[in-house]
Amino acid sequence: MFEAKVGVSMLYSLHESFNRMVKRLGNENTRYIEILDDGAHELDKSRVALLKEAAKSCNLEYTVHAPFADVNIASPSPTMLNASLKRLTKSLYYARALDAKLWVFHPGARTGISQFYPGAEWKQNTQSIQELYAEAEQLGVNIAVENLPAKYWFLMSRPEDFNRFYKETGLPIGIVLDIGHSNLENQTEPFFDKLVDKIAHIHVSDNKGVDDDHLGIGYGTIDYNSIAKTLKKIGYNRRVIIESCDHVPESLKKLEKLLN
Repeated sequence: MFEAKVGVSMLYSLHESFNRMVKRLGNENTRYIEILDDGAHELDKSRVALLKEAAKSCNLEYTVHAPFADVNIASPSPTMLNASLKRLTKSLYYARALDAKLWVFHPGARTGISQFYPGAEWKQNTQSIQELYAEAEQLGVNIAVENLPAKYWFLMSRPEDFNRFYKETGLPIGIVLDIGHSNLENQTEPFFDKLVDKIAHIHVSDNKGVDDDHLGIGYGTIDYNSIAKTLKKIGYNRRVIIESCDHVPESLKKLEKLLN
């Protein structure tokens, strides 16, 4: 049955204080909220308490986007790698405390010295995901990995990358299909064609096929009428999170109209 749950990422408010962001939660016109555990909104115990209070009073459900600034789970530097994994593990614990329905994280990326260690970045990326999955299993937190554009040096941008990962690990980990990212690689249709059963969560924003602009829906060139038809066809019944940085209320209305 088609019952896509349209929600909003608080990415657009990352420039504001955490308390200001929390005050916005009851006015988003959706109960499905994605919290970004990064920057000025980095989570701690007191902030988790505030979010739990908001969830109770406003009847909200959270997903958590893991930190990604300066985080690289494929880093060839042991020091930086360990720091990244420590930061992500901490985020997992806060996701559990929030009873988050999903914890979204980014795959690893190549670096300026990856060329000196051919293939090592993929091996490390795979190992790191396995470690995070094991930690999440112990905590009882559902996690999923997001597709990121290869043009920004990320390792998992195409269905072929994910299929390679699944073949090598056998992990039943879901995909966060970011439509803005897949549009930059002309991979949106291939993801739906080849990995539809793996799509656990969707991010939407608009762009013009060049940069990851995070525009409001309808302010780029992505055909969201076609996306909506595809979601209805496959009976997608999970979250579709608006990750635009502008025109967010308008985008929410547009997407809900397209999907209803």
